Amino acid sequence: MLNLFQIEQLIHNYQDPVTLMTLGEVKAKLDIDLDKQILNIVITLGYPAKSYLHDMQSDLVNILRGQLRVEVIVEVKSKIIKHRVQQGVAALKDIKNIIAVASGKGGVGKSTTSVNLALSLAAEGAIVGLLDADIYGPSQPRMLGIAQRPESGDGKSIEPIESYGIQSMSIGYLIDEEEPMIWRGPMVTQALQQMLSDTNWRELDYLVIDLPPGTGDIQLTLSQKVPVSGSVIITTPQDISLLDARKALKMFGKVKVPVLGIIENMSTHICNQCGYEEHLFGSGGGDEMSDQYGVKLLGKVPLDIEIRKGSDGGHPTVINDPGSNIAHVYRAIASRTASQLAIQSESFTTILPNVFVKND
Repeated sequence: MLNLFQIEQLIHNYQDPVTLMTLGEVKAKLDIDLDKQILNIVITLGYPAKSYLHDMQSDLVNILRGQLRVEVIVEVKSKIIKHRVQQGVAALKDIKNIIAVASGKGGVGKSTTSVNLALSLAAEGAIVGLLDADIYGPSQPRMLGIAQRPESGDGKSIEPIESYGIQSMSIGYLIDEEEPMIWRGPMVTQALQQMLSDTNWRELDYLVIDLPPGTGDIQLTLSQKVPVSGSVIITTPQDISLLDARKALKMFGKVKVPVLGIIENMSTHICNQCGYEEHLFGSGGGDEMSDQYGVKLLGKVPLDIEIRKGSDGGHPTVINDPGSNIAHVYRAIASRTASQLAIQSESFTTILPNVFVKND
């Protein structure tokens, strides 16, 4: 007779090789069928992991066969659900989750990180949108290599522009690239709300919002009127950047938006001629901030000329060089971000039990 508790423990103790969290920690759901003495297990993750689901299945089959001495069939799949947002803010149609990407100051690579995060989530199997909320300095049209205008079928709503498998919207699609936006705060916040609500987003699992730097009108509007599931803070290891990143983190805490983690950008520089590694902006800042506030350090992105070239040329790293080490870093960050969001959902909801046993 197979021991159900032992089966559960073996599965829950397995560590996701990318998020570095166990399946128990990420609250994976188990469906266990002991029919005909063949152990059939379906494991459902709350985040996308397309690139390594097969490896997880193989690992778990080997572990369970070795420990239980029975024939095992394992299927690992993903199911992305809506997560809780701020109280009193209504959910948006066709958008399951909104992830805000923020920084306390400019120049830390927030927009570059946002586009690569969105593309990485899509590469892992999610349906993803990207909203460029930086009205004064939109960057995403250039980074996605898009020069076309969005279309409107009814004169009231607009269609998102698709590029590299993600849907996107930016004020930069509606104006000339070099045209300055000389708008006051109320006009800026109204533009954000219109781009968000008047765009025909199509069944998004995640909408990544690339926020402008700082903690001003756009951020306040986002926290009060937009259903945000979680936020990500971008910083460099530099002390002055960390000071401002802490302000962004505390802002989200005050408006009850969960901070899913911190991304340390420009973490280190490796010379492409000699291989010498140097911490140009200091070191350990992201780790220190993570420890101080109990927030996950989602990953460290190096300072690399290829990231800059790809962004300026409209071919982000995840698309331009998907097999590179940097692309793998972005993909890992995306998986960790989505897994942290899945955990947030589980902690706020009471749903059906995690384990279902069928004994026919």
